[in-house]
Amino acid sequence: MSFTYDTEVALATAAALINTGRDDVDVLDTMEGLDTFLEQQRFSGSRTRTDAELHAVRALRIELGTLWFAEEDDVVEHVNRILRRTSALPQLVRHDEWDWHLHATAPEAPLADRMATEAAMAFVDVVRGHDLERLGSCAAPDCDGVVLDLSRNRSRRFCDTGNCANRTHVKAYRARKAGSG
Repeated sequence: MSFTYDTEVALATAAALINTGRDDVDVLDTMEGLDTFLEQQRFSGSRTRTDAELHAVRALRIELGTLWFAEEDDVVEHVNRILRRTSALPQLVRHDEWDWHLHATAPEAPLADRMATEAAMAFVDVVRGHDLERLGSCAAPDCDGVVLDLSRNRSRRFCDTGNCANRTHVKAYRARKAGSG
């Protein structure tokens, strides 16, 4: 199954948000970190730039991290809870460089609500497509990042947060060389 572009973007943003807290350095530790994250993810809409907004996004990161690995029935229950909590009302919109896509909250809704709703709407498509196995964890033994596998053959194993794939392959190569020498 292939997802619509806005679903893929929302899933990638959710994965990126979850992965902001995976290292010793929390990317969302400061308002500037949140600003950078939102700019990198091209996230639009109003901002309050308050500590409450920052804390709400950090809480959402934990919520989405739990949702990422949940069983289907739990995902459905949690997604429905998010959609009710944020009073989601899906609408087609077109803005900036984006063609028609869904927004389910007003642009002036709180940032964490908009982010939660976009992620929830993307999870709706994942559940409906029976594609929860596309949401996983990084195969690198020293990484706890999440992986969004949008490949056709469902072969993606490593996260986008660093060089996990390269590091793991180099380590395996060196182990093979040491064993054959």
